Amino acid sequence: MLGLTPPGTVHTAISLVAVAAGIIALVRDKEISPRNDLGKIYVIATVLTCLTALGIFQHGGFGKPHALAIITLVVLGVAAVAANTRLYGRASPYVETVSYSATFLFHMIPGITETTTRLPPGAPLLPNAEAPALQAATAVMCVLFLIGVALQVQRLRARLGGPAS
Repeated sequence: MLGLTPPGTVHTAISLVAVAAGIIALVRDKEISPRNDLGKIYVIATVLTCLTALGIFQHGGFGKPHALAIITLVVLGVAAVAANTRLYGRASPYVETVSYSATFLFHMIPGITETTTRLPPGAPLLPNAEAPALQAATAVMCVLFLIGVALQVQRLRARLGGPAS
């Protein structure tokens, strides 16, 4: 189906759960937080997405998607440390929020890539992952991420009563 292997199909299904939970959390709560059920679903599905990605070698050996999965797991770890310790001091809530938002961006990059290079079946929107239009879409996602993070930081400052230091 759509050129997906059985492990790829499972990986895609799990990632769609993570993306849906992330979208709902960002719209509803303006952040992804593991302190609520939606955030827990997002984090668990994101970890499972990363772990299943590490077992997919459809394009050869270790590649960019595998590196992104490892980076995502590291950033989830940074967010968890920020949420559960004071390692980052007063910046901890900011590190946590920005880190979870970054993992959402990390979902979107391969999500847009895979969608535009596979759909519609037989005549995908883009020929490959190196297409200039895909690079432009990635740049737009990065700008949206920066705008979103700026809004989240502003919201946190208002809620916490001052800038992070």
